Amino acid sequence: MLPPEIFPILERTAPGRGDEIQLTDGLATLCAERGLCGIEMAGRRFDAGDRAGYVLAVLYHALQRADIGAEVRAGATRLLSEPRTSR
Repeated sequence: MLPPEIFPILERTAPGRGDEIQLTDGLATLCAERGLCGIEMAGRRFDAGDRAGYVLAVLYHALQRADIGAEVRAGATRLLSEPRTSR
């Protein structure tokens, strides 16, 4: 959870890696201006800012669902067993 003060900071944050505004740069500014606190949480972490990480997060959470998990697992298994095509 981030405080609302992060948004004006991000508006004035220059693009960084990949020519994108980086949340970590904004957090560094927020930390310098007013400090931060964090909470250690148990669980899995996915980098949803990365395309593959986003797909893995969606897949992981779909597999956990009682209503679609078995169907998603069967579909993923089927896709993984198919020959790889180049594009």
